[in-house]
Amino acid sequence: MVDQDWFVKDDGQVQPWSHQSLPQKRAQTYRLYRFLTEVEDILAATDQDQERLQAIHPLVRELLTDSAWLQFEIQPPDPEKGWSVTMLYDEPNFPLTVQTVVWAPGQTSQIHNHATWGVVALVSGQEKNTFWQRTPSDDYPHKIESVGELTLNPGDTISLMPEAIHCVEALGDEPTVTFNLYGLTDYQNRYSFDSVSHTAKLF
Repeated sequence: MVDQDWFVKDDGQVQPWSHQSLPQKRAQTYRLYRFLTEVEDILAATDQDQERLQAIHPLVRELLTDSAWLQFEIQPPDPEKGWSVTMLYDEPNFPLTVQTVVWAPGQTSQIHNHATWGVVALVSGQEKNTFWQRTPSDDYPHKIESVGELTLNPGDTISLMPEAIHCVEALGDEPTVTFNLYGLTDYQNRYSFDSVSHTAKLF
């Protein structure tokens, strides 16, 4: 099965991106510091999130291929929460965070947006994403409805626009491990959503 790259628009619509083969092998190992520098250059070159994601997601694939140690920087899922986060990079006043996230089998996240662009690469396990779009009404300004699903397999990447709304579910009998890269979060606009009561709260 060929690794697939996916793009999720602000309205939750998913489209495949043409498969990006890895660039020619570099003379040096593609290390995290070099990756961060190249991402910073991309962010400086354009303020269009879709353009940024299109340029960044091949670098994520290259980083995981060349720096395998990143895939093992994980913590077992918290037995109470059912998930864990290992922060790999988070520097004050630098608009990037890099982390690995582990979900216990069968765990499902809240429905949420990220209020920033993001790239997620599935390292191991299998993860189902359900996507939602806003359908506000006078009575329910935070009403949402489901618009599709996508199951990610190891090697797949998914790039999310800031207002994309989704929830994830870890499928199978093994924990799901992802490598996650996010921009600067606007916490005044990051929400978790309740699709039954049609409400939302800051997340």
